[in-house]
Amino acid sequence: MQAGGQAPASDARVAEAASGPGAGMPPRLQGDAPRVDAQWAILGSVVAVTAWLALVPLGFLVWQSFLTPHSARAPARFTLKNYIEAYTSVETLLLFFNSLQFAIGAAVLALVVGTALAWVNERTNTPLKPLFYALSIIPLIIPGILFVVSWIMLASPKIGIINLVLQSLFSTDHVFVDIYSMSGMIWVDGLHYAPIAFLLMTAAFRSMDPSLEESAMMCGASMAQIARRITLKLAWPAIAASFLILFVRSIESFEVPALLGLPVGLRVFTSSIYDAIHAYPSNIGLASAYAITLLVITMAGVTLQSRVTGQGHRYSTVTGKGFRPRRIDLGRWKYLTAGLFLLYATLVVILPFCVLVWSSLQKYYAAPSMAALQTLSFDAYRTILNYPSAGTAVWNSVVLSLGSATAVMALTAVICWIVLRTKIPGRALLDNMASAPLVMPGLVMGLAIMICYLTIGGGVYGTIWILFIAYVTRFMPYGMRYNAASMAQLHRELEESAAMAGATWFTAFRRIVLPLLKPGLIAGWIYIVIVSVRELSSSILLYSPGTEVVSIVIWELWQNGQYVELSAFGVMLIGALFVFVMVAQLLGKRFGIKEA
Repeated sequence: MQAGGQAPASDARVAEAASGPGAGMPPRLQGDAPRVDAQWAILGSVVAVTAWLALVPLGFLVWQSFLTPHSARAPARFTLKNYIEAYTSVETLLLFFNSLQFAIGAAVLALVVGTALAWVNERTNTPLKPLFYALSIIPLIIPGILFVVSWIMLASPKIGIINLVLQSLFSTDHVFVDIYSMSGMIWVDGLHYAPIAFLLMTAAFRSMDPSLEESAMMCGASMAQIARRITLKLAWPAIAASFLILFVRSIESFEVPALLGLPVGLRVFTSSIYDAIHAYPSNIGLASAYAITLLVITMAGVTLQSRVTGQGHRYSTVTGKGFRPRRIDLGRWKYLTAGLFLLYATLVVILPFCVLVWSSLQKYYAAPSMAALQTLSFDAYRTILNYPSAGTAVWNSVVLSLGSATAVMALTAVICWIVLRTKIPGRALLDNMASAPLVMPGLVMGLAIMICYLTIGGGVYGTIWILFIAYVTRFMPYGMRYNAASMAQLHRELEESAAMAGATWFTAFRRIVLPLLKPGLIAGWIYIVIVSVRELSSSILLYSPGTEVVSIVIWELWQNGQYVELSAFGVMLIGALFVFVMVAQLLGKRFGIKEA
């Protein structure tokens, strides 16, 4: 310290750097010669790429919704016709009603099933819970289109195994279950997303102090009263947030409405967008108007979910005092709850997978029977191995999933560093831009990117690069969540020490920040690889011959009526994804992903 208590000039400069716009940047001490540092080039490039990916396609989508179709005879011109046609017709009101009915119904079903199973898993002494927990999350790796196809084979009015078995038992031609209906769409989508609700509510119940429930039980309250008046009220923020997440996921769903709704004329916004694009002539303007409506609905859902999550502190029960979650002894009822777990696992894992295996072993699809047992064959597997586009699709999916996962995690690592480590003006805007694709349904994003690169050219459309751009954009918010959670736990003093030792920003970021982020980076990378392989809604509008991915091959096989070949391809895909997840778990134990 100098006389009068004033800090040395060098200390003052460091303090100013720590609080000014460049906080978090490595300081340059007095006397240092100016040096070329890659930090501003890298940071500027990341900001520019993020803005391009998140905003430019959306701008083209809005712009296209106000244009007439372009043709050789008449250039495109400004018009309100697309919005007039979209919002003044009775069909749009029906689309809105169907979309809300489907999304709300599927979200409620998924939430009820997931919440009940989460409560049983966390609050009771039900046996075999580790096994049921593993079975509950397996559906997350099954592509949505395969789950829908398996339930068509189970509950179709004509070929569904459930109908055929019941008709045989009761000697009737009556259709007992019809999957091609609104209730069938809700059933399939709700079951498919129930694992998400299970994981969300498991986390909520695990962090909730059960002392209030135990006190109520000691006062003589019944299990139903405790659940209704205490447990569900304490879990209300998690329930509301989970419902809104499930609602957004359902309203942007494409596979279920396309495979179950379109054949019987049940249309929602996603299937209507697909129809408008594939109509002749293609009506991209109308599709864009529908897409804007769907985008507004998903934005409202995500905004409400964020507000509900922000009010969670009002329902907190865990304080500084230690608590130990205790299990409720169900007595003989524990076997009933175990049976419910088994029923759930049967509906979402065992039956769908078994019907795909059965179908894959047939020469032509047939319901299980003694006669069909005599015709078991591996011909479908041989056909798939020699299928013209199967090998190309697998290679494309591997390249896209690995490449997009790597690009997303690298890009969002730098974004999170800017947002959390600096005080650069506009960093909150950068965070919002990187998270913006979260509110864009996959089909809407695919449409926006298609319009963008058809308009600006550049040779991207029709190549695998446009799929790569779509995947990076779509999964960028997930990379943000993983990297932000990991980076928030790192103290900046290690970077400051490296800067004081003369390390450039890039050296400190590469040798200190990235290694410390390894658990979150690998966990996010694994997750994005899995969801990239499953992706259909964006790919369906962007692929071209030679750039097919595995989900597109499954879609084309279904369109061609090649059910046994589709089943064989699906069984091999699920097996490969399962092996990948097992290997990922082993790597997770080594790199501490589980703890992260």
